[in-house]
Amino acid sequence: MGVDLDRAMLERAAEKSADVHWLLADLATLDLRTADGSRLRFHVVVAAGNVMIFVREGTEAAVVEHLADHIVPGGLLVSGFQLLPDRYGIDDYDRDCGAAGLTLYERFSSWTRDPWDGHGGYAVSAHRKPPE
Repeated sequence: MGVDLDRAMLERAAEKSADVHWLLADLATLDLRTADGSRLRFHVVVAAGNVMIFVREGTEAAVVEHLADHIVPGGLLVSGFQLLPDRYGIDDYDRDCGAAGLTLYERFSSWTRDPWDGHGGYAVSAHRKPPE
């Protein structure tokens, strides 16, 4: 399943991967439900492609919270984004993940799992939801 607020981006994504269910929605208010009304949950939720610095400014905490709501206990939220001066950064993200009940599991400086040294311009973080 893929989610985006931009219809044109969803159309491009559907052209590339027709087997994925693409949904037009705002991550800051995301509430996916099954047919019986229970919340849809995943073992891994991935926010790739700088999602966290492209969401509407001021909604980052809500985005993290709503993504975390869709993770099974023991599951992961994995997000990678550029670390730019005076923008939403890694400390902000860790704070928002903590507020959503997630703890840092691993962090890398690239999607190819290059080691994180705390000084790079990009971070890929995996935060885990505690098991029940």
